[in-house]
Amino acid sequence: MNLLSYDFMQRALIAAALIGIIAPLIGVFLVQRRLALLGDGMGHVALTGVGLAFLTGLAPVPTALVVAALGALILELVRARSRTAGDLALALVFYGGIAAGVLLTSLASGKGTTALNQYLFGSLSTVATEDVLWLVAASVLVLVILALFGREFFAMTLDPDVAHVQGIRTTRLGILLTVLAAVTVVIGMRTVGLLLVSAIMIVPVAAAQQLAGSFRATAVGGVILGLVCSVSGLATSFAIDVPPGPTIVLLALAAFVLAALIAIPLRRRRQRHPHLVDDASHVHDPADQHDTGHRDA
Repeated sequence: MNLLSYDFMQRALIAAALIGIIAPLIGVFLVQRRLALLGDGMGHVALTGVGLAFLTGLAPVPTALVVAALGALILELVRARSRTAGDLALALVFYGGIAAGVLLTSLASGKGTTALNQYLFGSLSTVATEDVLWLVAASVLVLVILALFGREFFAMTLDPDVAHVQGIRTTRLGILLTVLAAVTVVIGMRTVGLLLVSAIMIVPVAAAQQLAGSFRATAVGGVILGLVCSVSGLATSFAIDVPPGPTIVLLALAAFVLAALIAIPLRRRRQRHPHLVDDASHVHDPADQHDTGHRDA
């Protein structure tokens, strides 16, 4: 396959690799906080940014980044004040984001449905060099923030009340995590598409969770699965001429099903030999908690 002989495929592969690595790193925290649908909401907000870019003639990626980050900030502030109001705010984001995006796109002259579909479901040929530069910069920003605040994020997702007692500013960290989720959605919109990008944040993590015994193992497994599914899904979509987003997500879902099937005999083994499970947990879990939790204090 002459995959790398095309310039647009080289750019698309870079974008796919970035989303395959970054998305599960954010998704593992969202899964732990039971915010698996947050990525969908951020995708709809980012769609408003894309429509605004079409209407004003601005670059879609940086415009979507700014709009999604602002939407994430407002959403998390509402969630911090009231859980019920936060759930309602997330629903409003779902409906209002996609409606505003479609409306703004329809008002833009010379764009239309075809351009919008490229952002909704991903497209191989539309990833420009400027887009890749923006995506690389956003990915580096996400990685740097995770390196600086990863342990605090873990403490917050494990038990927000305990983290607050330890002096961790959980509200600010919650806002930061939501903004990172919004940035991740924009990173993946070119290859996976805004309607499906949240799946690559959640499904690889859910698959890794079937087999992993700790938070760290889940994160590492999710990144590996996300990278493999993103790159292989992109290559498959190029070979059979289909949109990359659905292909990547279906591969991730297949990985989840396979992991779930493999986990069935492992669970039975744990039930039959609980002492082996206890010994294994004594070996691994405290070390994992020591590396991530106790240093937060």
